[in-house]
Amino acid sequence: MLINYLTIAWRNLTRNRVYSIINILGLALGMAIVLLIGAWINDELRYNKSFANYSRIVDIRHHSTHNGHTQTRDQDCFPLAGKLREQYAADFKRVAVNSFPDGHILQREGADPIVSTGIFAQSDLADIVSLRMLAGSSSLEDPSSMLLSRSQARALFGEGVALNKSIRMDNKMVLKVTGIYEDIPENSDWKGRNYIVNWTAFEQSASWVKGVEGEWNANSFGILAELQPGADVERVNARIRTALDGHGRNDKPVVLAVPMSRWHLYGEWKEGRNTGGAIRYLRMFGSIGVFVLLLACINFMNLATARSERRAREVGIRKSIGSMRGQLVLQFLGESLLMAMLAAGLAVLLAELALPGFSALAGSRITLELGWRFWAVYSALTLLVGVIAGSYPALYLSSFNPVKVLKGTFRAGAAAAIPRKALIVLQFVVSISLIIGTVVVFRQIAFVKNRPVGYALEGLLSVEMNTDDLVHHFRAIRDELLETGAVVDITQSTNTPTGGAWQQSGFNWAGKDPNVTPGFDISFVTPEFGKTLGWQVVKGRDFSRQFATDSAAILVNEVAAKYLGFKEPVGSVVNYLYSSRADNRYRIIGVVKDMVMRSPEETVKPAIYMIDTSNSNWILVKANPARSLASTIPVITSVFHKYNPGAPFDFRFESESYARKFLSEERVLRLAVFFTVFAIFISCLGLFGLASFMAEQRVREIGVRKVLGASVPQLWALLSREFVRLVGIAFLIAAPMAWMGMNRWLAGYDYRTTVGVSVFIYTFGLALSITLLTVSWQAVRAATANPVRALRSE
Repeated sequence: MLINYLTIAWRNLTRNRVYSIINILGLALGMAIVLLIGAWINDELRYNKSFANYSRIVDIRHHSTHNGHTQTRDQDCFPLAGKLREQYAADFKRVAVNSFPDGHILQREGADPIVSTGIFAQSDLADIVSLRMLAGSSSLEDPSSMLLSRSQARALFGEGVALNKSIRMDNKMVLKVTGIYEDIPENSDWKGRNYIVNWTAFEQSASWVKGVEGEWNANSFGILAELQPGADVERVNARIRTALDGHGRNDKPVVLAVPMSRWHLYGEWKEGRNTGGAIRYLRMFGSIGVFVLLLACINFMNLATARSERRAREVGIRKSIGSMRGQLVLQFLGESLLMAMLAAGLAVLLAELALPGFSALAGSRITLELGWRFWAVYSALTLLVGVIAGSYPALYLSSFNPVKVLKGTFRAGAAAAIPRKALIVLQFVVSISLIIGTVVVFRQIAFVKNRPVGYALEGLLSVEMNTDDLVHHFRAIRDELLETGAVVDITQSTNTPTGGAWQQSGFNWAGKDPNVTPGFDISFVTPEFGKTLGWQVVKGRDFSRQFATDSAAILVNEVAAKYLGFKEPVGSVVNYLYSSRADNRYRIIGVVKDMVMRSPEETVKPAIYMIDTSNSNWILVKANPARSLASTIPVITSVFHKYNPGAPFDFRFESESYARKFLSEERVLRLAVFFTVFAIFISCLGLFGLASFMAEQRVREIGVRKVLGASVPQLWALLSREFVRLVGIAFLIAAPMAWMGMNRWLAGYDYRTTVGVSVFIYTFGLALSITLLTVSWQAVRAATANPVRALRSE
């Protein structure tokens, strides 16, 4: 019996090649999309799980309230780590302070220096993250000890032995390689940490570190901790939430431990609440995968039921000789399962071929792990697809009345087409929703990219001051570069314009609400900062070396001027508690146009700029726009090499740094376009098959109409209008759903576009055009056929 079913199924498959190819290709594409999305989701869900202590590693953060708004910060003060280690030992097995990843110059003896990214950390950190040691020890007890990743050791020493060798860092301290660890995987928030250096070396290389280690208000470091076995994060958080109370903090701090399992997928915080993160993309694309597979199943259902009259006689004969309905259902399900199995094999091949390109789109190294678990799940998926795709056709075809079929009086009728039309509408609802979503994502990215940043990004270079030579020779570098004419100006700053500024409290002024704790983004700069960036002074004047009093002057942005509440901000006085001057009063000399220095999707924060070179970390260089960068960069490089000979000239373009802020959204857009295109293609495959079958069914009607004088455009309109009507119905259903969904998505951005009418006009026009192009070939082919061939037997 089973062999008989398979034989009949194979014969039907080979007899109707076009129908079979459309169905198998549609199912294969749908299943390939599911495989790709599944592989990507699996990669995202495994983020950070390479660490042995994954379930017990936590990042110490705190909620900080300024200006009535709460931020969740991963920068903490140094004393907090000691307090957690000593007073909460029952909760924490290990606690370690670490710096944030930064670039430093590394050089082994007799080799050229290189710039690489790593961190400084206290000795327990390597044990907390359970580094896989390849050589040496993970201990950082020795003040000059340094751990290298395998790739970093190879970059510095080639195939030679790196262990126990010396490395010079930033031209001012010599470190000893005491351990080599396996590279941290790409799907980890700790990737790119190429080396870990003992904390004492950090204190020796940066004088400010030692100065803030006793400050409870200096949020400058990261704190990583490992929970005690059996410790519950929620209970730990309930105990440590007040750990910063009683230490002179005026930002209402609330301490919390965030487990590693939440870092990647739930990394978004707003007003002290964890509002999600990358998990929304997993849910979104997981849903898209389900819908794309559903589209392929709908194609199968539609084509199978559309061909019902061709299978009616077969059903009638089988029933008349004793076949039960259940046997017919099994036969038709067998046919769909055979197609699903063939599609499943093709889907694996398509997914493997598409994987390199898809990995590039997703920005991850994604692989299909074809182990027994994969085949078990995939077999179940294939069975499910076969049953879903074949269930309705099987039940529908097996219900035919054999008497009517064999008498020749059976007709499917108009009512039989209603479910088919409903499925077509559902297909287009999904496709139109995807198109609207993709268009809105594109508009949002374009809207934010075109946002005025308040300064000139083009030709602006940033150079980290990671050697003493750069600190001591800044004036000489500036003077010589200005003499060359290669630059407009050069300045020092605590931060780059695209890297965000320090947020600090400690400001007071006349009329300030005593119940409010203000926080400002503060940048310490040299007087040429504004000219170098090209900011716009809207009131008052810029900093100038001609005014000695500017050491006690500040500029504020428009948001800060409004927040301070002065009727006339220029000339008003603001007190700064943490001033390095004996007199902590600063006079506002100007107001500058708001500059986007953090996320371009957020509102601009109140900002203050003041003169101070003691905290400078960066040199900013504005290249002369009258010259090409190709001729300017070598000039700038030679001057830096002259005064900083022991280090490579490592710089970045701020325009590129700003562009990197959009990488996440651009990745979402690329993936959305990818899946939308395939969803539309699968829908078009089904439309093409249905259009072919409908043209074939109406061949005699078309012949009669042509004989009676119908033109090709009239016949084309006759065959196309039903599909146009269905697209219109689908659009009316999809448009309000997509509008609500995309408005909810946009609500997550402070600076956002709108879902305007043009989005829907464009989408409807695109959907209509795709539909007409898909069905027109069959419609025109049928309309231009010779009517004699259709009518000669009548």
